[in-house]
Amino acid sequence: MVTVEQQRVPRKRTYLMCAPRHFAVEYAINPWMDVTAPVDPELAVKQWDRLRETLLGLGHEVQLLAPEPGLPDMVYAANGAFTVDGTVYGARFKHHQRTAEAAAHRAFYESQGWRFIAPNETNEGEGDFAYLPEAHGGLILAGYGFRTELPAHAEAQEALGRPVVSLRLVDPRFYHLDVALASIDDANIVYYPGAFSAASQKVLAQLFPDAVLADADDALAFGLNLVSDGANVMLNSEATRLASRLETAGYTPVPVELTELKKGGGSVKCCIAELRH
Repeated sequence: MVTVEQQRVPRKRTYLMCAPRHFAVEYAINPWMDVTAPVDPELAVKQWDRLRETLLGLGHEVQLLAPEPGLPDMVYAANGAFTVDGTVYGARFKHHQRTAEAAAHRAFYESQGWRFIAPNETNEGEGDFAYLPEAHGGLILAGYGFRTELPAHAEAQEALGRPVVSLRLVDPRFYHLDVALASIDDANIVYYPGAFSAASQKVLAQLFPDAVLADADDALAFGLNLVSDGANVMLNSEATRLASRLETAGYTPVPVELTELKKGGGSVKCCIAELRH
């Protein structure tokens, strides 16, 4: 039973997505990518469309980034930049296969009149950064260990004027922060402790004593690669236990099937960047 205190209120969001028109698994840059496993391109587009329609149906705005040939991972729009209060901290990808995506994102933001700050350090946008505007006065959580380099955290703090808490990822299956942790409202998170170093687990426990914790099975089903508007939580349909835990905490799980896009090592959140004006 949800108490009055647990009544969750959604906040309208603006999101950026990129259609999987050129999506394929042509190389392997994370443990989930298998070049021998065929992708159904038509189903990938259908599942992506359903995700976009789900966001629109919940009252959110979705802007679109034009997909470019030769960049099969552009569908993972979360990785191209990180926005806070109208400022964009651009991405600089670790792997050469994705390098050109950063320029496509920069062109989008500059065409929209955003204040864009080009990075000198390797970082993969919202793949490794999460913003909680009401946690401790406005806090950025930042992952490192596999893709984003630690110096990018200091660079992001200077660019965005928000304190950045560095969290070390230790399991290659959780190569980005957004497959191990997500904001579920403006002040709280859900995460899988086993993805983080012992010290980072202590930091998270101190900062977020009321966090929802996920188990290994749901984390490995990409359950934490989710998007929440503060009340409705869009998450991978396979993460059933996590959906129950979120429901117990007063959120409304909205299961989404993304079997094809999982083959590239991503799910709901990877496909969605939040535009924070």
